[in-house]
Parts: sequence; structure tokens; C-alpha cells
Amino acid sequence: MNPSYIEHIGIAVKELDSAVKLYEDFLGIKCYKIEEVPDQKVRTAFFRIGETKIELLESTDSEGPISKFIDKRGEGLHHIAFAVKELEKQLKKAIKANIRLINEIPQKGADGLDIAFIHPKSTSGVLIELCEDKTV
Repeated sequence: MNPSYIEHIGIAVKELDSAVKLYEDFLGIKCYKIEEVPDQKVRTAFFRIGETKIELLESTDSEGPISKFIDKRGEGLHHIAFAVKELEKQLKKAIKANIRLINEIPQKGADGLDIAFIHPKSTSGVLIELCEDKTV
């Protein structure tokens, strides 16, 4: 797959506004974008640290994946995302290699990215997101 860098680290939070305040006030990093992604049932906030971003995720639906994650595991690290080129091609390679995917075709994600998730059962328990920025 040859990811070019860690695109972002996703952190599940119960309450986005208070989490943003903590990151801004305590860590001193500025949130540059808050957006809702209806398809993913989340509201997100982004912070940039060097080339990597931190994405805070708040569920907008009690049956959404972030809400279920928090109910089961509590707030905290949700996923790690890698920047890749040719996302569709990478997903086809993963299918051929019997890698279990959550998304077999790219989805629209936050921050203008096309995304797909690899199931944690194929990655030693870590939810991995693959991201492609088609604007660059």
C-alpha cells in the first residue's frame, strides 16, 4: 500500500465542544475545522500538528459507530488513518489478499477525503482508515 504519512489519528469523544476547548486551552493547538459528516453519523473537529492531524469524533446518532464504540469501550483512541494514493486500487489489492474490509468501495469522509476502513480483525485489533485526497 505504501502509505505516504499518518493522515490523522481519530479520537472518539462524547461531547465535541468541550473536547475542542480542552485541546485548544490545555494543549494550545487551534481547531481549524468543525464539520458534520452525515454519511458517517459524526461531527468532527480537526487539529493540525505538523503533517499529522488529530480528528475528534462525536456521534450524531445513538446507533452510529462512534456512539456504539463509546458505549462499548469509552472515549479514546478510535482509529489511525494513513494517506494513500489510488484508494480504489488499494482496496482491490486488500480484497485479493483476504484482508477484511469494512468498506469495499471508498466513502466520502471528513475534510474532503475519500476514505475506507480496514476491519480490526485483519490488523491486530487496530481500526485502520485509508484516506485519499483527490484535490492534490
